[in-house]
Amino acid sequence: MGPTHLISVNIGRAMAVPYTDAPSGTTGHGKSPVSGPVRVFAPGPRATGLGSGLEGDAVCDRRHHGGDHQAVYAYAREDLDLWEAELGRELPDGVFGENFTTSGLDLNSARLGERWRVGDGPVLEVASARIPCRTFQGALGESAWVRRFTRTVRPGAYLRVIEEGSVRAGDRIEVIHRPDHDVTVELWFRAFTTERALLPRTLVAGAAMEPQAHETVRRYVEKYGVEDGAR
Repeated sequence: MGPTHLISVNIGRAMAVPYTDAPSGTTGHGKSPVSGPVRVFAPGPRATGLGSGLEGDAVCDRRHHGGDHQAVYAYAREDLDLWEAELGRELPDGVFGENFTTSGLDLNSARLGERWRVGDGPVLEVASARIPCRTFQGALGESAWVRRFTRTVRPGAYLRVIEEGSVRAGDRIEVIHRPDHDVTVELWFRAFTTERALLPRTLVAGAAMEPQAHETVRRYVEKYGVEDGAR
């Protein structure tokens, strides 16, 4: 097994919980590792598609989650280990709602548009960062979690599916393309959360960003201008 690989592939079933504001009152956040290959595919538009890009995985709140640009969520085991130390509790693979728990890959330094091949299966492209929500906080049971997660800037990466295929725990992850811009997952996350002045810098990521993100940047530039935003 190589140093850069999938530790686990995690899926979640829809469950009714008291802490979500999803219209259905359910969430697929609680994910657990599964054995055997799992098919990975482009799920289609957020509102009308299949939600998750993993077969058998549930996305229950289509207002904010799922769709082609959030087909797969990856989080590094190394970052989970840091959170374990900070929170003083065990954090098993999948507990952050991630589909892929990875090893040996700095997800927060990955660039939007960067492409990975997983095993002999799919090609995935880094599309954005995970922004925490009320459901995440409720599932983890940590007070002020949204603020704490945001401040720490270890968001993990959302991926879109360029080529479909199947994955399983232990598959290697190979970076097969890295763009020459500087829009990393970390920079994108800061721009869309606490440092809005960075928003214009994200435009160089081009089509790797979903249309809603482009619209957010367009409105910012219209209001403040590119130069103000690029400081």
